[in-house]
This record gives sequence, structure tokens and C-alpha cells, in this order.
Amino acid sequence: SRTDTETIVHLFEERGIECLRALRGMFALAIWDGRARELWLARDRLGKKPLYYFSDRSRLVFGSEIKCLLAYPGVPRALNASALPLYLTYGYVPAPDTLFEGIRMLHPGCRLRVANGGVEEREYWSPPILPVGATLASPPTEPEAISALLDHLREAVRLRLISDVPLGAFLSGGLDSSAIVALMAEAASGPVKTFAIGFSSEPSFDETAHARAVAQHLGTEHHEFIVQPDAVDLVPKLAWHFDQPFGDSSAIPTYLVSKLAREHVTVALTGDGSDELFAGYDRFRAARLAQRYQRVPQPLHRALAALARRWPQSTGYADIGRRALR
Repeated sequence: SRTDTETIVHLFEERGIECLRALRGMFALAIWDGRARELWLARDRLGKKPLYYFSDRSRLVFGSEIKCLLAYPGVPRALNASALPLYLTYGYVPAPDTLFEGIRMLHPGCRLRVANGGVEEREYWSPPILPVGATLASPPTEPEAISALLDHLREAVRLRLISDVPLGAFLSGGLDSSAIVALMAEAASGPVKTFAIGFSSEPSFDETAHARAVAQHLGTEHHEFIVQPDAVDLVPKLAWHFDQPFGDSSAIPTYLVSKLAREHVTVALTGDGSDELFAGYDRFRAARLAQRYQRVPQPLHRALAALARRWPQSTGYADIGRRALR
């Protein structure tokens, strides 16, 4: 056949579990080695694909969703109270914990070996990180770094355009998604299908005008959806899909644009991850401001805090009053 699953099986036959180092992209897999009587579970380097498991003295149950583990007889449905502080701190529960007692999530870049009644987890990849204060022996110039980054982005996008199903992209008109769509348009043989979503109730969250301008510039086959979502009604559905609480309001527009785009494509590229890599979130700038704020004399702290509390606030995304209070 021509399936990616069969490719992994043959690669495992040739290289064993070291085959993980040759895989690129997102995956969560399980391989039973009948000759060695070993079960291997593995997750992609950055953990884009989830993989959960429950183990006790007599069994190991695993799957890509917590709900499928809970459907198995004997897997407890109990709250893991020790994970609550993690959720309240980060807005989600990082691996290996979950909010369910006894159910664990495999770490990104790790593989799990089950053999002879034992379970062993090991890391097969970790991001290269320079020690604090260290520098590269031969650091690239800024033009060299930009050129190398563009080469990597071009290659990554080109590889993800290889698909046997309809493919498109989510386009907000921001820097991240616009860059991805521009590289898709450069590599694709025809117009790229792009999708944007807007909200009629809150103009500050509506990015369709920016997305439309980018789409026109790149000549994409553009689709816009204007919705009036009832966020309260969506919460149970999102909780069912996520399996755990997820404290990020972006889940709502992401779900809606995914649902609407599914009418046209099966796979969509996005600009997700860029803000984490390149410090694009406002919170990073806020952290710098907070450092400078610490230099302000204490008496002024109270005056500024009182002013922030009295400043009028709106529900807009860029509202100065809400941001100052935070």
C-alpha cells in the first residue's frame, strides 16, 4: 500500500525503535514487536499528537483520548487532585499528569517500552538549548540567520503539502499565518484554500479584513465565516473533545473555524507555535514592563494600581484598562 502507517512498520523492521529518530512531523504510535515480546508507544518530538496510558500490575491501557481509556473496564474515574494546581497555574495540565487519577500522558519526544511486566519511559529527543550565558562558537550574522530560517520554513511547508486529501490553511492576516500561506502559495501548483473567521458581536476580535487583504495579495481561494457563537453552549462540546479542562479562550474560534473549514478541506496548516518560538505574545512584552515597573518607587505603585482599577474597561482584545490592571 501507500499508507504512512506501513512505512513506519517497515522502518521499525529495519531500525528497531531507533526508527523514531528518522520520523518527521506529528505522530503518536504503538508498535507490537512479536519476536521480542515488546510493546512500544511513542509520541512526536513536540507532542502535537496526544497519547495517554493507564497501567497497573496486570495491564496497560493506552489511546489517543482519555475517554477511550475510561471506557475500558477497571480504569478508575477519579479526580487527580494533585494536578489541580498545575491547571490553575498554566491553564492546562502538562505531561505526564492528567486530571484523572492513574492516567498519564506520554511526554513529547519520548517512547515507552512495555516488556516482562515492566514499563519504562525514555526520551529519544530534546530541543537543543544553550546553557545560560553560553554563546555559539561561530554565531551567524543576522542575514545568515534569516536566510537559514527561511530555508527551514520553506522545507517544512513543502513537506506538509504532500497530501492525498484536500488541504488548506487557517489565515488570520497576522504575521504567522500569513507567512505560512505565502510559502504555501510559493510551493503549491494551484491556488491555496484559506479560511478566516470573524465575530459579529466584537469587532476587536474580527481579523477578516486583514486576512482578506493577505488572501487577495497571494491569490488564494479564500473563505470567510462570520459567526455569533454562544460560548456557554460550546463549553460542554469542547470539554468532551479536549477530555480535560483547557483554560484558553482561543479554543472557541479554533473549533469554529475547524468545523467550517472541514466542509472544504481535510487538513489545514496554521501559524501555531510561532508566538512561543519568537516571543510574540503580549505577555512577553508585559514581563519586560513588569521588570521596569519594579524600579518604580513603592509609593507610586499604590497610586498606579488605584488608577488602573478606576480606568474604564471594555471587552475588546486590546483594551488598555484590562491590560494595565493585569
